[in-house]
Amino acid sequence: MNEDQLRALVRDAIAKHLGTDAYAPTAVSAAAASPPARQDVSCAKFVLPDSADGACIIEPAVQCTHCGFCKSYGH
Repeated sequence: MNEDQLRALVRDAIAKHLGTDAYAPTAVSAAAASPPARQDVSCAKFVLPDSADGACIIEPAVQCTHCGFCKSYGH
């Protein structure tokens, strides 16, 4: 299974859980399109360089999957 197939699987699972169609275009209102006035600090991402050998920063024995956990506060 490649990354695109995995992403499609995750989208389908989320859509099934929410009771929506994952591939249906959604209308975005002007209020929803504007950025929030203030973002919570727990959602902030750190700027870290990518590992040259592709190893995960948190668990170096495995390949990096680019989940972003190492670039956040872990929330």
